[in-house]
Order: sequence, then structure tokens, then C-alpha cells
Amino acid sequence: MLTAEQIASIAAKALEDKKAKDVKVLRTTEHTVLADYFVICNGTSSTHIKALVDEVDKQLSEAGEPPTRREGLRSDIWVLMDFGCVIVHVFTDEARKFYDLERLWSDAAVVDPKTLVSAE
Repeated sequence: MLTAEQIASIAAKALEDKKAKDVKVLRTTEHTVLADYFVICNGTSSTHIKALVDEVDKQLSEAGEPPTRREGLRSDIWVLMDFGCVIVHVFTDEARKFYDLERLWSDAAVVDPKTLVSAE
């Protein structure tokens, strides 16, 4: 079983591998019971968003941590992947600005994904 840090690290790397824009990891442990980390990024189109979601799903499923839930797959603007202790949000640029999760969770620390413990 992977730790929250490992899940967030794998998700962030998967997103970066598929050229996601503006990948951010927020440590939300002290601010909500929803998740320990939010991983947030932008895709450039609905096709790109689907590719990003598929890559995160693939890499974490191969590591033994498939998502417990995926929401918004029929939406072209925002897909949420719930891994229990980590929630991955993949937005269009416009939707990300509208929902502005970074402002909503502004008390959460922004974490450099490269500093998280990897699963390797």
C-alpha cells in the first residue's frame, strides 16, 4: 500500500510526463478530512484532459492504487480522481480559473512534487 506522499508523487509525475500545464500539489492534511493532498493541473483540450486522466489512472493502478472514484469524465472542463488520501483535479484553463482551488485552499502548503517520497 502506497503512502499519500507516494500517490501524490506518482500522480504529479504522470501528469508532467503527459505535458500537463501548471501542476501543483497542495498539502491539505491540516485543513480538511477530504484528502491529505490535492494534485491540480490544466489540460489544453478535452482530448488532452482524457490522456492526462488515463495516464494517472494507469500509473497508479500499476502501482496498486486504482482510483476509488472518477467524476466528470463526460465533462470537457474538469475531471476529479479520488484516491482516498489524494484527489487529482484536471481542469481546462477556464474552469481552473473559475473554481480557483488554490485560492479556496490558500492555507494549504504548496509542495514541490520532486520533494515527495517516490514509490521507487
